[in-house]
Amino acid sequence: MTATAIQGNFKISGNRQPRAILRKTLLMLLISTVVLVILGWIIHAGLYAAADAQKEVTNPRANFWRAVRDGQVGVTTVQGQEQDVLIQNGGENWRRIRNGLVAGISPWLLGVVFFVIMLFFILHGPDKLEEAPSGETLDRWSLPHRLLHWYTALLFILMGLTGLSMLFGRAVLIPALGHSAFAGYMSVAIKIHNYGGPLFLAGLLIEIIAWFKPNIPKKIDLDWFKSLGGMLGKGPRPHAEKINAGSKGWFWFMVLAGLTVGITGLILDFPEFGQLRWLMQVAHVIHASIAVVFITGSLGHIYLGSIGAQGTFESMWRGKVSVQWAKQHNDLWYAELIKAESAKSGPS
Repeated sequence: MTATAIQGNFKISGNRQPRAILRKTLLMLLISTVVLVILGWIIHAGLYAAADAQKEVTNPRANFWRAVRDGQVGVTTVQGQEQDVLIQNGGENWRRIRNGLVAGISPWLLGVVFFVIMLFFILHGPDKLEEAPSGETLDRWSLPHRLLHWYTALLFILMGLTGLSMLFGRAVLIPALGHSAFAGYMSVAIKIHNYGGPLFLAGLLIEIIAWFKPNIPKKIDLDWFKSLGGMLGKGPRPHAEKINAGSKGWFWFMVLAGLTVGITGLILDFPEFGQLRWLMQVAHVIHASIAVVFITGSLGHIYLGSIGAQGTFESMWRGKVSVQWAKQHNDLWYAELIKAESAKSGPS
């Protein structure tokens, strides 16, 4: 082996050795750093736990109030439901859900749905009659049915406004009205809400009895939803009986939401029944949540019954609709009326 080769070998070995040492050194530093961080965290956690335990030992007041909030039953001379529990800790949980989750999501739900409806109205416009009204009308709703509808609708509006006032009063109405005016308004609003709730539930139950049969879903109702009764797309409108699929959907939604809100409202209205606080707290969260969903769904019903569809408002206000409206929206019902009229008049 020549000196040059030996010299070259030494050069190669000399270049690699410092790099390997450097890599090992950096790796050791990295491992040491991670170990020190973990060790420091463990020590810190241990010291914090020890200090916290020391606080528990040296601060008997904290243990006392923890025991109080556990809901342990004590001794009292006051007679009544749950009077022997000093602090019911579930109230704090209820307050957080009510003021946090329910009050936080509700404005977004109402706002988004209202925005979508208005956007649809701006882009699509009202559902106009395809044929101009000839002046000939048909009887659609009798006076008792209309009175029942507007009785329940008026109470629904009052329940919705007063209920939303209680849910968002502190955040919205106090800055707008001031504390004095808000206090005066809410003293009246709460009474309207509490006394009007059972009256609304009574109207809802009568509506269920009166309108149950014509709102039973049928197979032909599926075609209505595909085009929203002809408001979307082109082509012939879907067939519909006296109550179309959209109205049936609103009816059953109203039944489920209305009964839920009504029953939970009775639980809140009449604590004399002997229900416990936790039941009232759960009932209130369900009541407020479903009520907001109920109000949100009513926006679509109000839209279609007012400016969304030409001639629909007169149906429930005057009880009559034009022949062209009946042909366009409820053609099967119109055919039944013509058939019945022909059978009544007999052959000419």
